[in-house]
Formats: sequence, C-alpha cells, structure tokens
Amino acid sequence: MSTPLRDLVVIDLSRALAGPHAGMMLGDMGARVIKVETPGTGDDTRSWGPPFVGPEGDISTYFLSCNRNKESIELDLKSDDGRQVLTQLVVHGDVLIENFRPGVLDRLGFSVDRLHELNPRLVILSISGFGHDGPESGRAGYDQIAQGEAGLMSITGPDPAHPTRVGVPIGDLLAGMYGAYGVLAALLEREQTGRGRVVRTSLLAAVVGVHAFQGTAFTVAGKVGRAQGNHHPSICPYGLFRTEDGAVQVAVGSEGLWKKFCAAFGLDPQTPGMATNPERVTHREQVIELVEGVFTGYPSDELIPLLEQAGIPVGKVRSIDEVYTWNQTRSQGLVIEVDHAALGSIEIPGPPIRFDDNPFAGASPDHRPPPTLGQHNDSVRQWLADQDAARSAPGTEQTP
Repeated sequence: MSTPLRDLVVIDLSRALAGPHAGMMLGDMGARVIKVETPGTGDDTRSWGPPFVGPEGDISTYFLSCNRNKESIELDLKSDDGRQVLTQLVVHGDVLIENFRPGVLDRLGFSVDRLHELNPRLVILSISGFGHDGPESGRAGYDQIAQGEAGLMSITGPDPAHPTRVGVPIGDLLAGMYGAYGVLAALLEREQTGRGRVVRTSLLAAVVGVHAFQGTAFTVAGKVGRAQGNHHPSICPYGLFRTEDGAVQVAVGSEGLWKKFCAAFGLDPQTPGMATNPERVTHREQVIELVEGVFTGYPSDELIPLLEQAGIPVGKVRSIDEVYTWNQTRSQGLVIEVDHAALGSIEIPGPPIRFDDNPFAGASPDHRPPPTLGQHNDSVRQWLADQDAARSAPGTEQTP
C-alpha cells in the first residue's frame, strides 16, 4: 500500500511537543522520521508525568502521545561524533525539524547556511515560542504562557475574571500542525525549484492564527472578546444547557433551526427579543433561561433523541474514557494497536486523517510504536554507512 510521503527522511531534533507533533504528522503519512535525542535522558517529555507505565514504571504516557511512527537515536550534538552523525543525517535527509531557542543551532555549527551547504534540497522547519525575530524573540516557548500571551485564555473560561487554559497544550499542537502544513508546501515547491527553504512558525503565531471571528471582531469592529463560559458569543442558543440530570450541548446555528427548535417544544419563535439571532445574542440570558426551563423537564437520555428527531444538532459531554470506548471513535481508526519494545501490545490514539483507498488511519496499516530511548542507534548508523558507501561507489553521481 503506497504512502504519500514514502521515501522522505525527516530528522527530528525537536523536543517537548510542538516539533515532535509535526514530525509525528509526517511519520503518519509514511515519512521515515529519525528522532535525535540527548544521550541518557532523551526528550524532555520522557520524564513528564505521572502517569508512567512499564515494567520499571518509567515510561511516560506523555511521550507516547507525540512520538508514534519514529525511530530514536541518541546523539550528543556538542561532541565530534554527534556532529558528524548529524552531518550525515542532513546530507541524506529531506526535512529537518528543530525548536531550539533562536541561535542555538547556529552555535552548534548548523546554521541555515551550513545546513543548505550540506544539502541544498533540505526543508527546515523551525518552531519558536514567540517568533524568530522582533523584540521578544528570545523568550522561551511554553504552551500555557503562550496561551495567556496570545489572548486565548482571556476568551476561555466561565467569565472574564477567571481566564482558563485549554485542557491540552493547544498552542504546541497548533504550531506543530501549522509547521507540518508549511513543510508540505515547501516540499511541493522543491519539486519545481530543486531547493529547500526554511519554514518558520511559533506558538504565538499558531494561537493568533486560530483567533478566527474573535480576531476580526477586534481588528474590524473594535470589539474585545471576553470569556463567557460555554455559550457562543455570536450565535444563540448555542452551548451547554442544563437538563433534569445533567447537561446537553445544542447548536441552533440558523433561523431555520430556531423555528424547528421552537416547534419541537411548543415555543413561539417570534417571542419579543428572540425573533432573530442578533436579538437572541443580545438577550442571551433570557434565551438560556427559556431553553433550560424546557430542558430541565427531561433526563438527558430522553432529551437527546427528541432534539435529534427535530433535526437540532445535539450532543453530550463525554469523558476521555467514554471517547476511547465509543464505537464511532474506533470506527474512524482513532485508536490503533502497536507493539512497543518495552510495553508489548498497547493501544494509542491514531492519526486523524484517512485516505479514500485506505481503510486505516494515517497512510499505512503498519504504524510504528513510539521508540524507546536509543532503540535505533545501531540501525540508523548502519543505514547512514550504507548511504555513504552507495554515494561514493564508482560511477555514482556526487550530489549534495
């Protein structure tokens, strides 16, 4: 079964989450991803927990979340051997991912100019916290700090007095996604130009990049968005509503749906102050009171079918365990089984993309488990030796 990024080699120098997530996305699509880790300790996330699992109780489930479909080699980039092996990897690679602070890779002897001298076709993905230039480019990039600085926490939470982080490191994850997107564009361009380029993104850029309507509300209308809990700032009713025994989520996203909603529960769609969406947004508290006055007369399990029958988008709030045992989640390939070197057969979250000629998540039915530290030290070195030997064989064209 073919894979879209087959024959591509990705050198993943990154650690923590943004860069590793980008590398994992490329690995999901069939690229060979070689993760370079610090000897003895490895990626920072190998020590992030609990929870830890394994025979020695030292394998971080955090690390497992962002490193499937990779190999691991330990290299001390401050040593002659480490720099030599990295040089070989660059010569034979297609993509290099790094998320050091700006300037660190230069000090290690691998500036952009040097990397492209070794391999003009190399695509370089560089991810920073706040950008590679500008007055605050030197700041360390940690997700929660970026969520706050980039405005996301100010529009998340129950109210403006309680800014709240998103429940996953969304700045890191988005930066990884934007980075992988940029890499694919650069690889496509390389097909025409024969040269690689540098792709840059940051946690700041990634979070600002998803401000969506909150961004234009300010830049065009001068309105500053504020946190307002589980209700949409521009659509009503659209959010989480209490029922007799819990809550359900409802999305009445059009006037047609509003009329259907009212018909299903004997309400007047022309109630003063509620006839149009702008009116309902203005009188949000009254609308919420009206809707919950109806919903609290039903248990959630009875209310959801009634709403579905009326054609109203509705859903429950599932816990994480409910999501991973849900047959719909599993039908989409979002849980995969891999054979881990230390843990044996385990289930981990799967790639979120499928292709029409492939029933499996990602690009292949044969996903690699997240590697143990240095698991591929010997095999990667042997591959590099074989590549060097093939390149130096008589009659072989010498290209960078």
